[in-house]
Amino acid sequence: MNKRILVVSSANLDFVQRMRRMPNAGETVMETDPQFGYSYVPGGKGANSAVAFARLGDDCVFCTRLGADNNGNRLKAIYQREGIDVRFAVQDKTVPTGLASIFVEEDGTNRIVVYPGANEKTDVSDIEEAFTCYPDAVYLQFEIPEKAVLAAADFAHQKKIPLFVDAGPARADFPLDKLGHMEVFSPNENEARIYTGIEPTGGESALRCAIKLSTMVDARYIVIKMGSRGAYIYDGKYYHIAPAIPVTVADTTAAGDTFTAALTHFYMEGKSIEEAAHLANCAAAIGVSRPGAYPSIPRLAEVMAFAEAHPAK
Repeated sequence: MNKRILVVSSANLDFVQRMRRMPNAGETVMETDPQFGYSYVPGGKGANSAVAFARLGDDCVFCTRLGADNNGNRLKAIYQREGIDVRFAVQDKTVPTGLASIFVEEDGTNRIVVYPGANEKTDVSDIEEAFTCYPDAVYLQFEIPEKAVLAAADFAHQKKIPLFVDAGPARADFPLDKLGHMEVFSPNENEARIYTGIEPTGGESALRCAIKLSTMVDARYIVIKMGSRGAYIYDGKYYHIAPAIPVTVADTTAAGDTFTAALTHFYMEGKSIEEAAHLANCAAAIGVSRPGAYPSIPRLAEVMAFAEAHPAK
């Protein structure tokens, strides 16, 4: 039976600009090569994750705020086509839909500027109503207001629903201790550095970073996303490294969102955290080999076929 995952998070329209390289300050670069250009695609950490859950076969319910504008209408229609439950995707007449401006260089490196728009209006009452869907798990990120994140965590604890947190974007003063117990707390390496002051560049520093995180949050597992170096898993006593699968990188924009959603999916399906991390690495590897955020997210059959060809070491 499919798991019902409640995603309480952000939705944006992504303005993606592909270029050979980022301009220097004061420099103008003309991109006339047809392999570079710009596009408007669905995005936002929450929406990327919701699409990932839906494509992996979960019953995904998306609690978010959009503008009551053309961008909001377009995004909501796309989510519906993906099979996402949008009953709790509120369209707000007072603010525009969130926008992310994404700069992608030729080697796949990305830089992102987010204009939150309607995401900043995510309300506790929206979240409380969304819990009437009776989810099997709750999935959070930090692109919505702090009070909304903490309210969703609190509702999850009240109803004894497993909580998964993709801990970005990071803010050094975020009250992590108020999140309560989580199954998984998963920052990327830069976010982990912001929270702890320790940059997880290798085995020893990653362990110190994970140990410090474990003193800051109440999580069954700390899972640090380390890009091409894989995922570092720590349970308070032992650690495990799930190696990344080497691929030719086209775009890393939604890699973290894809990884953490897939990790949650496979963990909720009964896989061990190590097995779930390997399969999540497979999903992320497929994603980074394709351009775009939303378009790059794989389906379950693709992930399983890729995993069969790339067994865990």
